[in-house]
Amino acid sequence: MPTLNVNLGARTYPIHIGPDLLSPSSGIPLSSFVERQVAIVTNEVVAPLYLARLSQPLKEAGILVSEIILPDGESHKNWKSLNHIYDRLLAERCDRTTSIIALGGGVVGDLAGFAAATYQRGVPFIQVPTTLLAQVDSSVGGKTGINHPRGKNMVGAFWQPRLVLADTDTLNTLPDRELSAGLAEVIKYGLIRDLPFLEWLEANMVKLMARDSAALSYAIERSCINKAAVVAGDELETAKQGGRALLNLGHTFGHAIETGMGYGVWLHGEAVAAGTMMAVELSRRLGWLSDANVERVQHLFEQARLPVRGPVLGSLRYLDLMGHDKKVIAGRLRLVLLRQLGNAVTWADASQVEIRAAIDACCE
Repeated sequence: MPTLNVNLGARTYPIHIGPDLLSPSSGIPLSSFVERQVAIVTNEVVAPLYLARLSQPLKEAGILVSEIILPDGESHKNWKSLNHIYDRLLAERCDRTTSIIALGGGVVGDLAGFAAATYQRGVPFIQVPTTLLAQVDSSVGGKTGINHPRGKNMVGAFWQPRLVLADTDTLNTLPDRELSAGLAEVIKYGLIRDLPFLEWLEANMVKLMARDSAALSYAIERSCINKAAVVAGDELETAKQGGRALLNLGHTFGHAIETGMGYGVWLHGEAVAAGTMMAVELSRRLGWLSDANVERVQHLFEQARLPVRGPVLGSLRYLDLMGHDKKVIAGRLRLVLLRQLGNAVTWADASQVEIRAAIDACCE
């Protein structure tokens, strides 16, 4: 069972990765990470599968457990769901020692994490991600938040978990579409900073799509190693160049797709894949990538059964939506682009004409 650390000084925390980690026999008793009360936030899809396995050992250890079950889907990552969490925490008289546990994918993790960051000005938080995307990306690093009708993840806070428990057995119940969506974030790490991992993914994508347990465990571990290293170097994404912003390859374009199409129509990973192709195409137009590089990235996404073309919203609409991106500084849009495969940069000097041409070239 790989155990990694996100090294943040006094806020350093472990990431445990492996099968059957929700079992009491895993050797990682959650009761040792909490005090007398916990609130488990999950959704209506995950609850019937894993809620009892998580909550029962806590109850048997004498912990008071509140179970908060939300509707499923990106369209519910909003103030209404957040207020429902607050209502339940207050009704259950949860205090500042109560730990909030997120059991689910990225939506649950972001909502529960934002609630933990803000309820009584901050309570302990634990991530138990059950999707590939959450295990390799959103559960690590402390970004929490909700969507706004004008932009994705525009309201939120940095709030690091005390523990990340990634039980790879939960991927057995993951729909194929969700598995593919998670692979978009896995591929991202190879593209931005880990060329040997990118080459490994090219050689092993068939195994990953077949849910080979060893291949999936390795991909999760390698992704978390990359994410942890980036977060440790730039926790709050304040670096003027590079830093944590590089983790957003494809996300500025992708968030525009999610917002423009309506939250939940495209899965986050699907939008990131199409958005990454736009970033790759722009990098090619700037003279940094070859046609062969672009074809290589496209083939990898296609192997993962991810879209490589975005919806036709119109390039002006894309630019309008991208203008709400968190990487806009003093009115200038900073994009994450590729100088070469395995080497990403933040770039604010692409013209609107160049950006629009890349978008148009990558839309159906």
